[in-house]
Amino acid sequence: MTQLLTIKSNQPQKTVNLTDTAVEKVRELILAEEEAGLALRMAVRPGGCSGFSYEMFFDSEIDSADIVEEFDDVRVVVDPQSAEMVRGATLDYKDSLMGAGFAIDNPNVTRSCGCGNSFS
Repeated sequence: MTQLLTIKSNQPQKTVNLTDTAVEKVRELILAEEEAGLALRMAVRPGGCSGFSYEMFFDSEIDSADIVEEFDDVRVVVDPQSAEMVRGATLDYKDSLMGAGFAIDNPNVTRSCGCGNSFS
């Protein structure tokens, strides 16, 4: 008789994921800031035509309640309220003929505006 072993992962889902391209670009931008200890802060704020908008900036102050994800030497920080709205999202960096910039693929979005800057 063969016995099957089921392994359940107790690893929690990351709050946010970064593509390799996003990690490289964030690293490049942090190095250009020439300030030690910076992390990329991702947040969700009320506003925009669909209800909420993303906010991203470099931050050196990390609160004990913040969630910190590490991608090699790049840290991403999310406050607890924003974490619920971005859990499972992927941050990517795209550079094409049509322009360059960060793009967030968020599975929690039910509706977004035409400009792509706000969501609900």
